[in-house]
Amino acid sequence: MSDDWGKRTKLVHHGARRSQYGEVAEAIYLTQGFVYPDAEAAEARFLQSGADEFIYARYGNPTVAVFEERIAALEGTEDAFATASGMAAVSGALTAMLRAGDHVVSSRALFGSCLYVLEEVLTRYGVVVTFVDGTDLDQWRAALRPDTKAVFLETISNPTLEVIDLKSVAELAHGVGALVVVDNVFATPVFSRAVALGADVIIYSATKHIDGQGRALGGVICGTRDFIRKTVEPFMKHTGGALSPFNAWIMLNGLTTIDLRVRAQAASAQAIAQALDADPRLARVIYPGLENHPQHALARAQMDGFGTVLALDLKGGKEAAFRFLNALQVAVISNNLGDARSIVTHPATTTHQRLPDDLKQTLGITPGLIRLSVGLEDTADLIADLRRGLDMI
Repeated sequence: MSDDWGKRTKLVHHGARRSQYGEVAEAIYLTQGFVYPDAEAAEARFLQSGADEFIYARYGNPTVAVFEERIAALEGTEDAFATASGMAAVSGALTAMLRAGDHVVSSRALFGSCLYVLEEVLTRYGVVVTFVDGTDLDQWRAALRPDTKAVFLETISNPTLEVIDLKSVAELAHGVGALVVVDNVFATPVFSRAVALGADVIIYSATKHIDGQGRALGGVICGTRDFIRKTVEPFMKHTGGALSPFNAWIMLNGLTTIDLRVRAQAASAQAIAQALDADPRLARVIYPGLENHPQHALARAQMDGFGTVLALDLKGGKEAAFRFLNALQVAVISNNLGDARSIVTHPATTTHQRLPDDLKQTLGITPGLIRLSVGLEDTADLIADLRRGLDMI
């Protein structure tokens, strides 16, 4: 394996392990345990496992290890730990590093489950969490304290697509010794520059673009080898959030085509956003690739593309949004994203339903807001489908 390989080459080959049979595709090691040649070998492995020595599937597995090495190489981190879901990665990374009394600063605009972990779970165990407007550097600056252990943010927020100045937030956080933990799903591993911009821990829901087919749950935490093996691994192996080998195999197959898929989806998202931007039935089209997006210049500076998700804010509120959704024939109504299929979601009544109305208003999650995850369908068909939906309102 070569560090000089390009991204697509790494996505196909990096970290490959072949058995004595020399198989082309990665093998699935569907086993929960491993056999030792003798008692002394078992004792030695529990004392100190080697790179290709495994104890129990909850601790590690050959198929999972290939996925971890490949995604770390793609992201540019030293190591990675694969988890059972994206939320297992978020909760695992934060819980593994925090104790009662620790302080965290987080952006307020978060996916509903991320907000629940920070607002309900961590505070239940004595972690102090301060929420800020992620786009306001003055709020970050004011909230950070000498005892702040971590900052958490979505590099592009779900579902209103705010883009946070990661480099500036990282500089502020590192100034007080805090780790920068980012949920990077909307940026995708394809367009990510998170490591170069100062992120210490990068989290993905592999369920999204990495699988890209809507088949399986998975997540991954990327970071330094010390953080992954000394902080994350002990916590995850004892609390049981490990990725299954079968799902790791699915994710490996997804990685081979992620670069091609995401670039095609992002190009389609750009074309759709431009086609609908002036439609009078829309209060706004939100996409970082549009020049009227508040952080368009920032998105251009800190990512290699603008992502596969956009948001449409329909005039007429919930009634108009539901008529629009129910008229679509190509895009499907669901709550996943990053799929080969285009998926539409009404966040106010689904993914962000539990938020108080005043917070929805603050975050821009209006009754008419639709999140659109652009798939691999023909762009012209998608634009026609969306216009058909708009005609019905």
